[in-house]
Amino acid sequence: MADHQRQRIHPVVVEAPPPPTTPLVPPGSSRSEKAMPPIIPLPPKKRSRSCFCRCLCWTLFLIFLLFILIAAIATTIYFVFKPKLPDYSVDTLRINDLRLNFDMSLYAKFEVRITATNPNKKIGIYYEKDGRMSVWYTNTELCQGSLPEFYQGHQNRTVLNLSLSGQVQAGSTIMAAIQQQQQTGRIPLDLKVKAPVAIKLGMLKLRKVKVLGECQLLVDSLSSNNLISIKASNCKFRMKP
Repeated sequence: MADHQRQRIHPVVVEAPPPPTTPLVPPGSSRSEKAMPPIIPLPPKKRSRSCFCRCLCWTLFLIFLLFILIAAIATTIYFVFKPKLPDYSVDTLRINDLRLNFDMSLYAKFEVRITATNPNKKIGIYYEKDGRMSVWYTNTELCQGSLPEFYQGHQNRTVLNLSLSGQVQAGSTIMAAIQQQQQTGRIPLDLKVKAPVAIKLGMLKLRKVKVLGECQLLVDSLSSNNLISIKASNCKFRMKP
């Protein structure tokens, strides 16, 4: 019994269970998907916006600088060359023919002598093709003709002799009105000019512009083969791009 009491008691070692062999993630999903944090969108880059603002500012600055440059050039040209509009005057008006045809149309043929004056000291004027002059009576065009092509130098006066002709339908009414006003000795006529011109500044020829003009005349008669007396004349001209 003493031997039985002397028997030692040995501790029992309990082994831990083996780790599970099955994954701890639900089927159909990977381990990396389970561990991946949520994606947070990054804020837009401020650099691209600042580059756009910088480009816009430079563009506006260049446009403003170009405007200032054009204004400075125009101002310099104005004070250096001192441009003035050309002047025109109607010297004589002759009626070669003014009659009614058998179809009651009105045929008119006028000869007009005008003087074109270039008052500029440093600017020349090129009169290009397709220039026209016409004679009107109460909003009805009686006749028209072409202006010649020529160059007019500085402070030059050029005399032009123009032949105008035309035909108006239903001219009996117009002829009756002319004969009635002819008794008073005051017949209104309008001479209209449309002339494409090019300006020459020194050796530089600029682009074409149009000279538009109108001369309001008051004549005493419209008798054929007669030199008409111009009682009053008022001419206005302007340039149009």
